[in-house]
Amino acid sequence: MSSDVNSSVLAGFLDYLRVEKGLARLSINAYATDIRQFAEFLEKRRRLLLKASRMDVREFLQQLFSNRVDGRSVGRKLSALRHLYRYLLLDERIDSDPTLNIESPRQWKVLPKSLAQDEIATTLAAPMKSLPESHKNRKESEALASRDCALLELLYASALRVSEVVAATLEDLKLEAGYMLVRGKGDKERIVPLGRPAQDALGKYLNSGRPALLALRAPKAGKNAPDVIQVRNSPLLFVGRGGRKLTRQRVWQMVGHASAAAGRHASPHMLRHSAATHMVENGADLRTVQTILGHADISTTQVYTHLALDRLRTVYQKHHPRAKAR
Repeated sequence: MSSDVNSSVLAGFLDYLRVEKGLARLSINAYATDIRQFAEFLEKRRRLLLKASRMDVREFLQQLFSNRVDGRSVGRKLSALRHLYRYLLLDERIDSDPTLNIESPRQWKVLPKSLAQDEIATTLAAPMKSLPESHKNRKESEALASRDCALLELLYASALRVSEVVAATLEDLKLEAGYMLVRGKGDKERIVPLGRPAQDALGKYLNSGRPALLALRAPKAGKNAPDVIQVRNSPLLFVGRGGRKLTRQRVWQMVGHASAAAGRHASPHMLRHSAATHMVENGADLRTVQTILGHADISTTQVYTHLALDRLRTVYQKHHPRAKAR
């Protein structure tokens, strides 16, 4: 249904460019390509061109940057959207222009790559959804999926670095209190909060997944390698079969495999940046984000400044009596 509505809006706009503006066919085709791309972006989020918000436009442009689209091309797409929404305003089909006051992409500081919130949801659910219905090692598969789910939830919930996750101990986790002690760069310690989904996933992993992994036989390093010494116990929070320590490479593989379900290839660092991006988009101040991320200097966190300014402007325009245009 949303695709039909968007197609109708686009068709009307292209007719306007052809008849009233007298644009050449190649120019019209370029407009059509750019707007269809935005419409597809919206449809994945169950949104319509007529109902798009300023944040939708922002996230679309940021996704283009994340996919390494150059600034000139991003600027052209923004220009196409500006023309579309001016046309819709003149035609009285919308009440406000979602591209208003969005600065030129040349002025943006490009954020590190991040996932959209729906892509995060798909990624975090992937380990459990990929479990085979029948498997001779069903118990082992469930234990591994439980661990992977808890680890992914923790990476996103607390914006941890991959090195911080693999080094985390049981003693660091204060599950009932809803926080965790993290040892970051330079052995600096910080306390990070845990969301309820992360607490639930960690609880399930600790109750069943982790004990099952400790009971498994650790795999050999190679075909002719000697038998692996069974660890069977470990102070580490996340373990492999037999209690072996997870490697950074294994966590990268795990995140990459899970994110494929969302059609992206993500890294642990992308989950960290996604957490920071989504916090700022939802109103978190930069000092709070700095504390959670463990940045020694606020200047490192300031890459998210334009997201904070977006939020500030949106709240101002919504609540200040003199902010709304007449």
